[in-house]
Amino acid sequence: MLKIPSGWRERTGVAMATARARAQGWHTRIAAHDPVYRGFRHPGRAEKVAASVSLVLIAAIVLFLLVFDWNWLRGPLGRWASAEYDREIAIEGDLDVRPFSWTPTVIVNDLKFGGPDWARERDTAQVGRIEARFRLRTLLAGRIELPLLAITRPDVVLISTEDGRQSWDLDPDRPDNGEGLNLPLINRLIIEEGQLVLEARERDLTLDAGVSAQESTTADSGGAGFLLAGQGEINGSPLTLRISGGPLVNIRRDRPYRFEARLEGARSRLVVDGAITRPFDLGRFTSMLRLEGQDLNDLYLLTGVTLPNTPPYRLSGALTRDDSVWTLNEVAGRVGASDLSGDVRIKGGERLRVDANLASRRLDLDDLMAILGAQTRTNAAGTETTTVASGAGPGRLLPDATLQVDRLRTMDGSLTYRAASVKANDLEIRTVRLGAKLEDGLLDLDPVAFAFSRGELNGTARINATRNTPYSAIDFRLAGYPLESIIPLRGGVAPLSGIALGRARLEGPGASIHNFAGGSRGSLSLVVPRGELRTAFAELLGINASAGLTRLLRGDQSRSTIRCGVADFDVSGGVARARTLVVDTDVVLAKGSGSINLGNETLDLRIDGDSKRPRLLRLWTPITVRGSLSKPSVGVDVGSTLAQGGVVGALAAVVAPIAALFAFVDPGLAEDADCGALIAGAR
Repeated sequence: MLKIPSGWRERTGVAMATARARAQGWHTRIAAHDPVYRGFRHPGRAEKVAASVSLVLIAAIVLFLLVFDWNWLRGPLGRWASAEYDREIAIEGDLDVRPFSWTPTVIVNDLKFGGPDWARERDTAQVGRIEARFRLRTLLAGRIELPLLAITRPDVVLISTEDGRQSWDLDPDRPDNGEGLNLPLINRLIIEEGQLVLEARERDLTLDAGVSAQESTTADSGGAGFLLAGQGEINGSPLTLRISGGPLVNIRRDRPYRFEARLEGARSRLVVDGAITRPFDLGRFTSMLRLEGQDLNDLYLLTGVTLPNTPPYRLSGALTRDDSVWTLNEVAGRVGASDLSGDVRIKGGERLRVDANLASRRLDLDDLMAILGAQTRTNAAGTETTTVASGAGPGRLLPDATLQVDRLRTMDGSLTYRAASVKANDLEIRTVRLGAKLEDGLLDLDPVAFAFSRGELNGTARINATRNTPYSAIDFRLAGYPLESIIPLRGGVAPLSGIALGRARLEGPGASIHNFAGGSRGSLSLVVPRGELRTAFAELLGINASAGLTRLLRGDQSRSTIRCGVADFDVSGGVARARTLVVDTDVVLAKGSGSINLGNETLDLRIDGDSKRPRLLRLWTPITVRGSLSKPSVGVDVGSTLAQGGVVGALAAVVAPIAALFAFVDPGLAEDADCGALIAGAR
């Protein structure tokens, strides 16, 4: 048995007596000095009259509400709303209000909500019946809670245009902050025979969907809960949408509401499985997102986010919305044959902004080429991607895929990307780093960096997409690239070795890489400051038949020093004309001239070689390099060699095709080139 401490009752009694004394004192002061209190205790004539008037007014109001025909308000309400929102709004059926309840009810029949002045031909909404019940206690506290919202035969038409107008926007002059819709708490939501039509003209998208919501939670209730399902078209291809959620009976703000959404169209599929953190606050939710399709660029039609061209992809991540900010974290999956991971942040509002930090453990270079417009094919397992066409037609190297400048103008953003390794490739690229920043239609690519097994390529590019035809400027530098990676091995031995330095500075208009190159101006330079060349080829570079042919026929593998090689071109109107074209070895000095047409991707070059040593046989004929960039044809000027007894034909028969590049006898008067000056002059 609980033992009460000694003295506890006495102390409690004293405390209660003190409290009663204080309360009595407060009551005495109120009774002595408060006129309102005295008036209620001892009402005079004025108090009696005021009370009588108040009771009469209350009774009159109650009687008025009982007999008042609420339909008298349809006209005034419709005229006020039409003037306020600049569209026709009317209640064409009965308006019924039932105020005498702990849950007052409003019933509206045949509500018409017209479209704005630019879409008068279609009403934004027509609703057969709306029944809304309000919880009186929370309403008096300034909060809206709906124990019931029942909507019958809602027919809603939403239209958006190319210039950004939206038929459902009641205040188009208000800046768009990108925040989601925040609805009041609804305990029971019922939607019957609902229909939703969406026309997004800027994306060539139409959707015709049915909408329903049921409240039953019994096992045999079938599809109880919320359901929006429909079909349509997007850019001429089929589109399907399905959004479903659980029953809304007794839903609570502190209990997440689960939902699933699936959208298929434009060669893409989006699947979302998540929960609205606070029910009916559509601006906040968390979910898992799965994406798959043929090209990430297609997602613009579904999401409005501009993405690059890619091979087929399959990605997933944790998608979260916090009003105007969407984040996609822990991205994982594959694009083509390359893995991809990272984070993406999207901020809505007046201007969309996308910031992404992405990486690949192992990149297939062909997947990266797809961004530049090359067409690719990925095998069914997603383990290998191959380039199947350049995009510029047969025999072309430069893609002609058109840059979609209108999409670049709709958003801002940034990108960082790094590939830690690259699948084995002919160029021996080992790592890739890319950075991009898009602001107000200006796209800056910085850096564009490729690290090779030896050497690297670094550069920047700027694309001005504010024009209908974009104007671009590029500046790329090649450092330390091995020549043996360019020239294939012959008999297991590299005929040419050394390092190459280069720079390309071009600018000009063009909506594709091919068009840009075909109209560009600037300079192209390639420098070989030192290297080695198989002596036989060095002799033949001067068309020295006596030494060169002998060395080739006996398999001589001796090397000659390349003192320098310089190819410097001025570019104007897409034609690169040789400013300096020199190869200086210890046995031959070769000089060249001619041009490279970047528009039709053809070469027309001529190289004349002079031997530095006396040789028995020398053909006075230039080397020619003609044909396409993808498959150049190297030969000799036949007209010059005919005067020398048809030796070229005999030479070609013996050592074809390489010996046919070179001509024959020289007294050995060539001097060394001024390599320092030549290299310094190459820009």
